Amino acid sequence: MVEDEPFMREELREIFEKEGYPVVCIAEFGHVTDDILQAAPGLVLLDINLPGISGFEICRELKRKAMLPVLVLTSRDQMKDELHALNLGADEYLTKPCRKERLLARAANLLRRYEGRGHLRPGKDFLLDSQTYTLYIHDQSVVLPQNQGKLLAAFLAHPDELVTKETLCMALWGTTEYIDENALQVNLTRLKKTMKELEMVQQIETVRGLGYRLTAEEKIDDE
Repeated sequence: MVEDEPFMREELREIFEKEGYPVVCIAEFGHVTDDILQAAPGLVLLDINLPGISGFEICRELKRKAMLPVLVLTSRDQMKDELHALNLGADEYLTKPCRKERLLARAANLLRRYEGRGHLRPGKDFLLDSQTYTLYIHDQSVVLPQNQGKLLAAFLAHPDELVTKETLCMALWGTTEYIDENALQVNLTRLKKTMKELEMVQQIETVRGLGYRLTAEEKIDDE
């Protein structure tokens, strides 16, 4: 639950907890998206008017990084705001004040719709199950070798961002110490080959001296 008004936050917490839902409230807004992803919730209840950051921005970032249902609950009742939120990927848009029965019904509906999808990570033309490393693309499913799945999941956790060698080593082996960099290169080369064979829109680009990132460009400068 992302809500900055203390009275409203506690009222909403009570409504959901009485229905048996465990609730995590975010009341600090410096790293909202990261805090939500770390909590790994089944549903995000999101206000729009927040200090220092817009709920629209949070919604955009969440939908880029995870398959999480987002229910916007806000006092902003303009059609343009609702359309903007929905275009960013919000699943529901309710305005305050809202009857608790309607709110709970919409929340339950979203939880049912997303049941079993919590481990899916979206790419530009595919989905990756981060538990089984099953890749869903072009109307087919492909089970990736574990190390390839771990690497791709690490890239999807940082969409459009530079991913360092240290981050990739942590994803593969849980440490950055005593790791032969050649072993990382071998695993990256195998993943690149798989992605090319599957004709994926995104490929791995080398940023010399810094790390790697997923890119949708056709020409990739391999190291």
